[in-house]
Amino acid sequence: MHIAIIGAGINGFMTALELIEQGCSVTILDQQQAGKAASWAGGGILSPMYPWRYPQAVNDLAKYAKPLYQNWNDKLKPITGIDFEIHETGMLIFDEEDFEVGYHYAEQHQEPLQEALYVEQEQIEQINPQVSTSFKHALYFPQIANVRNPRLLQSISCYLKQHPQVTWLEHAPVRQIKISDDQIAAVQTQQGDWIEADQFVFTTGAWSAQWSDQLKLDIPVRPVQGQMVLFKTPEHWLPTMCMNRVMYLIPRQDGHIVCGSSMREVGFDTTPATEIRQKILDACFEMVPELADFPIVQEWAGLRPGSPKGIPYIGQLPQLKNGWANFGHFRNGLCMAPASALLLRQLMFGQPTLIDPQAYTAKQLQHLTALTH
Repeated sequence: MHIAIIGAGINGFMTALELIEQGCSVTILDQQQAGKAASWAGGGILSPMYPWRYPQAVNDLAKYAKPLYQNWNDKLKPITGIDFEIHETGMLIFDEEDFEVGYHYAEQHQEPLQEALYVEQEQIEQINPQVSTSFKHALYFPQIANVRNPRLLQSISCYLKQHPQVTWLEHAPVRQIKISDDQIAAVQTQQGDWIEADQFVFTTGAWSAQWSDQLKLDIPVRPVQGQMVLFKTPEHWLPTMCMNRVMYLIPRQDGHIVCGSSMREVGFDTTPATEIRQKILDACFEMVPELADFPIVQEWAGLRPGSPKGIPYIGQLPQLKNGWANFGHFRNGLCMAPASALLLRQLMFGQPTLIDPQAYTAKQLQHLTALTH
């Protein structure tokens, strides 16, 4: 079976991995260089921030992130020579209003990786001596990890590009979808090339609404900008991730520290804003004051695929026999991606699913003709 995957971010990558494991041949198309949009720009925390604030459907996928990425890293690293750098730092959360619900979350939802410990200042100092002494207590989640998403994307890209079942078309925006008898016959790139396939999967993230008219669907996915700042410190200088008021610090193994993040609706603009940068820095220096002594080495912004409740659309598109969705992951695309792709593969092949797919069904995308009556 030949499958065209439109969109080469982390969800397109993971979908491709799952499908070639089933013996499929895959053509991957992207409007720019693969893996360079939101998937590259995110922080890489392998858990939703404050999972108790999200619908259960988000957490049902996200809880598989760490073990599935570990499995894929074990498989790909010997071939690509690139480690995902899954960094088991744990996380300190300082939001007092979340202490009670966060402390009980793991037990209530049978998610042992979300086990939390209530710690006071003396323990905080032992866990992470860089934290400001103004924080008298915290919740500590020792098993939460982060993945270095640029390296994750590099490794998967390297693996897929050398794979005999994979064809790549980068810088090839899809402009037209040819539909005949309730099936997608082909898609046409901006360069005029027609790509035929047996099945078509849309993994186009923040750009997914562009298909609304051609697919005759109401696709409520919009770009939501998130801004980041990157510091460079000595290796192991910051032992854990830290989070307070939705701002976070994420240490990488080599001493880089990713700081973020914001939410702004400014269309497809990825220009960092000075005032947002200052808000991020203020929040991060409040948590870890001595971070101000180290250089900022990079700043950027990415576009999250905002969906109504942050729950992605995964499954067969309405009224199309061979069209499939895997988009709308909002703030948790990286940590939902491995399970999203696995679920999509199971649905495509009629296999038993790892979770009930009903919450993600793309059938809930309304048909545009129905909306006019």
